[in-house]
Amino acid sequence: MSRIILITLVGACLATAPRFAAAQAGGFPVQTTARTQFVFKDGEVMRREGNMLTPLTQNVKLSSGVKINYKNGIVEMPADKINPQGKKLTLREGDYVRADGGVVFATPGSAAAARGKAPNGPSGKYTTYVQRGPGYADPAMRASLLAKKVELLTEKINLLSQGRTDLPNTKEIDDQLAQLETQLVASPQ
Repeated sequence: MSRIILITLVGACLATAPRFAAAQAGGFPVQTTARTQFVFKDGEVMRREGNMLTPLTQNVKLSSGVKINYKNGIVEMPADKINPQGKKLTLREGDYVRADGGVVFATPGSAAAARGKAPNGPSGKYTTYVQRGPGYADPAMRASLLAKKVELLTEKINLLSQGRTDLPNTKEIDDQLAQLETQLVASPQ
């Protein structure tokens, strides 16, 4: 009778040993797919598979070594050449960790906070960037220029793929392509 109890006790210890080791290492290993994300939503980390959200009940450790605290959103990156001691950051609302361990920030402010900086200086305001120039002023004009470029490139490919032993003269097409490129990237003076 005591042998059965002893065998059962040893079996139970062996069965739980990897779980204790995983918990001490900073989280339980999880199986993920390419669509798996760990998103910080409403003050906690949730596992997202496609559109389905499942709250986490324990800290997790990804195969890349990234550890995620499910209660407070602290992400611990493993040591590497750039960060020999590893790196810790805290997720903010909408930020998520991909299955490969990469972090995607929901806002420029949360990305700046992860770097330990204020967003765009102490004011936290962002200036609007507007691309100017003839190719960008009118989307219809830009689309027209790009369509013409595709047309010219197709014509050049057709000329070059005719199987001739001598190379055809494509200088005229090249000149037209150069003019189009200048129009596409021109900026106002």
